[in-house]
Amino acid sequence: MNILVYSVSADSGGALSVLMDFYRKFKADKQNHYYFVVSTPHLEECDNITVLRFPEIKKGWGHRLYFEYIKAPQLVRKYRVDKVFSTTNTIIPFVKVKQILYLQQCLPFIEYRFSWKESRILWLYQNIIGRLIIYSVKRASQVIVQTEWMRKSVFYITGKDINRVHVKRPSISLNLVKKFDGFQEIPLFFYPAGAYLYKNHMLILKACQKLKTVNIGNYKIYFTLTGLENSYAVALKNYVKEYNLPVEFIGTLERKDVFNIYSKSVLLFPSFIETIGMPLIEAREAECPILAADVAFSREVLAGYRNFKLFNRTDWESLAEQMRLIITETENSEDIR
Repeated sequence: MNILVYSVSADSGGALSVLMDFYRKFKADKQNHYYFVVSTPHLEECDNITVLRFPEIKKGWGHRLYFEYIKAPQLVRKYRVDKVFSTTNTIIPFVKVKQILYLQQCLPFIEYRFSWKESRILWLYQNIIGRLIIYSVKRASQVIVQTEWMRKSVFYITGKDINRVHVKRPSISLNLVKKFDGFQEIPLFFYPAGAYLYKNHMLILKACQKLKTVNIGNYKIYFTLTGLENSYAVALKNYVKEYNLPVEFIGTLERKDVFNIYSKSVLLFPSFIETIGMPLIEAREAECPILAADVAFSREVLAGYRNFKLFNRTDWESLAEQMRLIITETENSEDIR
């Protein structure tokens, strides 16, 4: 069987990790031939895998739309594809073969609604692109999601047959995992997240301000941002500079470096919109302490884990108090496990 793996949006972060997980899985399946359609990632071809790379997709929305509506259907016909496996949140239009949709985008399926004033991009994702995603869910023969809450929400929003919506947790390469071994010097808090409004970085900064008012500053926080990604990131970096907060912008990291930091830090995760929140799964595997927003995905992912605390996603004073307890406990012990 010829299977086309449609993954043109994956170029970094969680989306790229998902692509690589499926690449490794399909590489071991010698019964089928896989055509990986990607944008910028470099994948190795082998007997059962052909890589079709189109970096021009990333030049802009015009190129993406042309590819999705013109080029992609042509590829399905050209390679006599029997089935499509899409990780882009949408199916390929104008083709009659069965399509399995791996759904990673949760914005159309959450209760919180972004206003145009709050974020134009997120408003567009919920109200314009979201309609395309919902249409794709309805048309796909099977849908794969990462969490049970997402499965229920997809059923509620689209009316999709619940038996055609399946939960599959992303896997983690255990070779990368380094177990938490305490802080090296002073307490380190780590937030690996992109520069998006819903990631809620500002809650952490306000918690830092609160700690400063009670003369607690013997700690560090790492953000995986440069502070130059967009206006939101620039505002965060300016805020840190203005109030002299102990936050370092360390930029994007390799996966092995992320796990290295998990082994000596507390994961902060104030994000309130995620399908699953991969750092929660990673940090749990590393057995490091976790402070996370009290929302559906974090409760599901952390169920049964012992070393975590939840806080209201708008309550920086609660987060500050939980951070304070870790900092003060650490001053009187070697680690906090």
